[in-house]
Amino acid sequence: MADIYYPHNYLPIPLQNGFGMKPVSPLLRTEMTSGRARQRRQYTSTPTQAGVTWSFKKDAQAQLFEAWYRDTINDGSAWFYMNLKTPKGVESYKCRFVDIYEGPILLSGKYWQYSATLELWERPILAPGWAEFPDLVVNSNIIDLALNREWPQ
Repeated sequence: MADIYYPHNYLPIPLQNGFGMKPVSPLLRTEMTSGRARQRRQYTSTPTQAGVTWSFKKDAQAQLFEAWYRDTINDGSAWFYMNLKTPKGVESYKCRFVDIYEGPILLSGKYWQYSATLELWERPILAPGWAEFPDLVVNSNIIDLALNREWPQ
């Protein structure tokens, strides 16, 4: 089956104000009779749940969102790609709805709000190996600024 994409050209990306992310634990913990516990990593790839909310400025955007949800992703059961803001910035993530969205709620008499919990295929973190270079990670914005200033297109 072909990949499905959220209609970014027509609808805004969801906001995550006050919601946040909740990763599924990759650990397996076994309590021992001595009172101690053995703990080990069970998985290297674990999903993350993200609470999100959409605010649509036009009635037509709310209509398109609901139709896309019903028809394109089969009432939220199919995986799709959507741009989300995480600590890594705005990137495309493979996700699906955990359950049906809440809404529409009319705000200020002109905005339609929807909220939902999305399941991301993987945790939105840096690729393995980046922890070995903390200076590069923490100062990456300085490197980006210097590169763009010194070597513009």
